[in-house]
Amino acid sequence: MKRRLVLLGAPGSGKGTQAEMITRQFGIPVTSPGAILRRERDLGTALGLETAETTQLGGLVPDKIIVELIEDWLRLHGGHGFVFDGFPRTTPQAESLQQILQSHRTPLDLALWLEVSEQTVGDRILSRLQCQSCGFTTSSTSAVFASRPVCPYCDGPLVRRNDDDVTVLRHRLEEFNAKTQPLADFYEKLGALRRIDGNRDREAVFADISRLIEQAA
Repeated sequence: MKRRLVLLGAPGSGKGTQAEMITRQFGIPVTSPGAILRRERDLGTALGLETAETTQLGGLVPDKIIVELIEDWLRLHGGHGFVFDGFPRTTPQAESLQQILQSHRTPLDLALWLEVSEQTVGDRILSRLQCQSCGFTTSSTSAVFASRPVCPYCDGPLVRRNDDDVTVLRHRLEEFNAKTQPLADFYEKLGALRRIDGNRDREAVFADISRLIEQAA
């Protein structure tokens, strides 16, 4: 199934979890600026090391860098559709993505917005575990992973992210409210926005997302 989707929401809204479920169910390629930048960091590139410091402090990587990375990814992998997890994060990024898609005559199908409360965000972020190898995300409150923190898909170690602490979270939420929240209006004007209650368990959220994907023209 070829669909072009962006998955948006506050930190801890479940974007990574839902993106992973989408790609496993529908076979749509998924990526995020974070995944691309982590690969750069793991490769030890200058870009990876520079941006790692920024993200650990809760800051956002400059739009120009993110857009260039996404455009390169689309050139290599975008022929079968895409799910962008947490991209775009600013209105200029959204405008750049629109220009890229228009140049390829491949319009966006859906902008899926996961709406969550600050309480949900805090609970999820402070208990989040992520696979160092493939990016799979789960919770330390899960009995399965609390006793054996190993990824069920690739056997990589499940660890806490460096930016998952209260101080950084507060800064990330401020950044989200100032820079990302306006994207709801941006995509609503394009007729692409679909709001989903992200406070529920992952299966209930995914059921709504699946229905929207299947209904997309």
